[in-house]
Amino acid sequence: MANITLGQKLLQNQVIRFVLSAGAGFLVDVSAYYLFYHNLLTQKTYLIFSLVVRNSTLSLALSFFLGVMVNFLITKYFVFSESKLSPAKQFFRFISVAILGFFANLLVLKFFIQYVHIYPPVARPIAALSLFFASYFVHKFFSFSLSLRKHATGTSNQQSS
Repeated sequence: MANITLGQKLLQNQVIRFVLSAGAGFLVDVSAYYLFYHNLLTQKTYLIFSLVVRNSTLSLALSFFLGVMVNFLITKYFVFSESKLSPAKQFFRFISVAILGFFANLLVLKFFIQYVHIYPPVARPIAALSLFFASYFVHKFFSFSLSLRKHATGTSNQQSS
């Protein structure tokens, strides 16, 4: 009789794997945001293509991109590995969703910084967490084209193989 540990059982759950994947991307994103905001982008504003861009916005763009890259790779190979879409199509869809997510994050971040007056490195994780659950469903059904019926249990094909 094979003993399945709690950790192994949890890792069979697709939602748990997505949380871990998103968590890794989130840690990269938030850590990079802090480094860009405090150490690398030390001016309050930057002139980019004739646009004045705040330090917090530029830090978000760079850190978000890094987090998305990490999140895509882990999500593709660890969470939704059973997807039959081509890697290029998965990446295009994932990036499309990420771009929408970026602007949603930007709006939420701007609200927290400019109107609620939350310190930017604190506002960043709050903004990201506020959009987390929508991200799971959008990526599952759009980025990786996995049906609700087939994956209703939240587990991958590993159990049915």
